[in-house]
Amino acid sequence: MSTGSAPLTLDQLKGEITSGDIDTVLIAATDMQGRLQGKRVTGRFFLDEVMDHGTEGCNYLLADDVEMNTVNGYDLTSWERGYGDLVFHPDFDTIRRVPWHNATAMVQCDLAYLDGSPVKQSPRQVLLRQLERLKERGYAAVGATELEFALYRTSYRDAAAGGYRNLEPASTYNIDYSLFGTGQVEGYLRRVRNEMDQAGLYTESAKGECNLGQLEVGFRFTDILATCDNHVVYKLGSKEIADQEGYSVTFMAKPNEREGSSCHIHMSLLDDAGNAVFPAGDGAEMTDTMRHFVAGQIAAQREFTYFYAPNINSYKRYAEGSFAPTAVGWGWDNRTCALRVVGHGPGLRFEQRVPGADANPYLAAAALVAAGIYGIDHKLELEEPTVGNAYTQDIPHIPSRLHDAVRLFKESDMARDAFGDEVVDHYVHAGEVEMAAFDAAVTDWEVHRGFERL
Repeated sequence: MSTGSAPLTLDQLKGEITSGDIDTVLIAATDMQGRLQGKRVTGRFFLDEVMDHGTEGCNYLLADDVEMNTVNGYDLTSWERGYGDLVFHPDFDTIRRVPWHNATAMVQCDLAYLDGSPVKQSPRQVLLRQLERLKERGYAAVGATELEFALYRTSYRDAAAGGYRNLEPASTYNIDYSLFGTGQVEGYLRRVRNEMDQAGLYTESAKGECNLGQLEVGFRFTDILATCDNHVVYKLGSKEIADQEGYSVTFMAKPNEREGSSCHIHMSLLDDAGNAVFPAGDGAEMTDTMRHFVAGQIAAQREFTYFYAPNINSYKRYAEGSFAPTAVGWGWDNRTCALRVVGHGPGLRFEQRVPGADANPYLAAAALVAAGIYGIDHKLELEEPTVGNAYTQDIPHIPSRLHDAVRLFKESDMARDAFGDEVVDHYVHAGEVEMAAFDAAVTDWEVHRGFERL
């Protein structure tokens, strides 16, 4: 169960539905691509039926591609099995207002089969299983995600009508940390900051980034399940607010040839008493537990990259000198490494810099926890930190293509031991579907390069 700061209890929701202050409840679950999917139900129907019994939805939601096409080859569902239903079971700790829609609340759900057994392949369930394993060892994970995106003064409909060409970015130059640059889009950013707070998130700041129109809104750390629940709400809300303003945003990892958009994930551990596990000495040194946990990240980095970078486009981010890592290594406050150790005292933590903005946060966080457990269980020794520019050093590289990442994940004993064959095979098939679609496509690059010249 989530222990985040969602602002509505179940009793409060009942009261606001009864009073008419809330008339619509969004029943939401996260799909393989990290998107919230579900239904809008009336408040009365929520109280009469959904609250106690859940609601049903087609199981193809966990067996489709980015374009919501049904895909053959999954054990979970198929035409032969008739595409039956899954049950959305509300997690009442996630009830929240949806301020960008009138009189609307949301509850996030876990997916189960009709007999009540959990759907192991569901992203939230994948993370919950890893958190259970971590709890068995006496720890809980806390953290935050830093999610970048690109904002355009072109509406979604106009962007699609124009083939996603000639989009007007919200800034015309690098506005990284620029107050003037973010001030030019403060109308949008103010709505995002304030309405996310009203939806139960704890907004810290908003800032510009390097690429044209690129922005980042940061949120305070909490338990890692609530962080992921909040992440997908924020991603949906920032798109819907942009749409209401006549803008559009993209969370593609690499929307153009300039800097890509990341999803850095910060994580640390607490013990059963709620005390920080990572700091030692004056708070700037690592305990053995932290060293083992971070060593596990290094050991699993290449094999778990697919859960950090799930799309063809994800791998376009990884370029020398781009602030997106290419080397498997860690360093003290070193942004050229895949893993950056930063902070002090209770705030000592590591930052995983490989995920892009297109990552599914539940799967990425599950990979971090599973890797850390592997390091703790095997008491892995942490290698020496990388000093200086990791881009130019002789260090093993993260996979450079989705094809390589999927193969490494498929063949990984670590992944199969941590997640189970059902989960690994399900997501390997999803990757193979994306690779097949891309390999069959003729891109603009090929046509422009070869139409006249070849």
